Amino acid sequence: MKRFRFGTEEKMKNVLLIGDSIRIGYDKAVKNTIGNRANVYFPEENCRFASYVLRYLHEYKGILGDHPVDVLHWNAGLWDCLRLFGEEPQTPIDVYAYYIDRICMRIQKLFPGAKVIFATSTSVQSELMEPDFKRYNEEIEAYNAAAVEVVSKYGFQVNDLYAASITLPAEAHSDPVHYYTSMGTKCFTEQVLSYLLPALDIDEELEYREVLHIKKPIGI
Repeated sequence: MKRFRFGTEEKMKNVLLIGDSIRIGYDKAVKNTIGNRANVYFPEENCRFASYVLRYLHEYKGILGDHPVDVLHWNAGLWDCLRLFGEEPQTPIDVYAYYIDRICMRIQKLFPGAKVIFATSTSVQSELMEPDFKRYNEEIEAYNAAAVEVVSKYGFQVNDLYAASITLPAEAHSDPVHYYTSMGTKCFTEQVLSYLLPALDIDEELEYREVLHIKKPIGI
């Protein structure tokens, strides 16, 4: 178990998870699996689209009080590429890239010294969605590519959750967008941990401890 010290008091490292309802599907399982090896924090709310993350990033930092964030894992994108009532995406892709860039700059300001990991948005079942509420995997891929291009310029790691999601069968879905099933939760939790553990200098093999999110997603 790796820790560091402030004076004579031993402290565990701190992880902050930020993101939309996909993050809500794995955050508690990540925390439960890491156990007492590190402190894992996350907002109770859905962090929605990129401009929302930019607005509230400093408040999410406040969840930890005065404690530093050692590892930040974040995502934004599924709300941005949502098409309502047959209209254009909620956030045009160039505006999305602009906000991702501003978030990166804000991260550098608020979390100096933190290891930063950006997660791509996951795939959806477009054919099962209502006509007035649509997402398309081709657009998710384009938004992911735009975000990865930006975050890579800042030296942030990229956790390709999209690539993990397309390996899952249909039964891993709890609805056309989410993966609130044992299979989906385990896949994403283990994928996230594969990035968090090295960043935390944890080199032991952890036993997966499932926590399923059972509430209906907000603003899917």
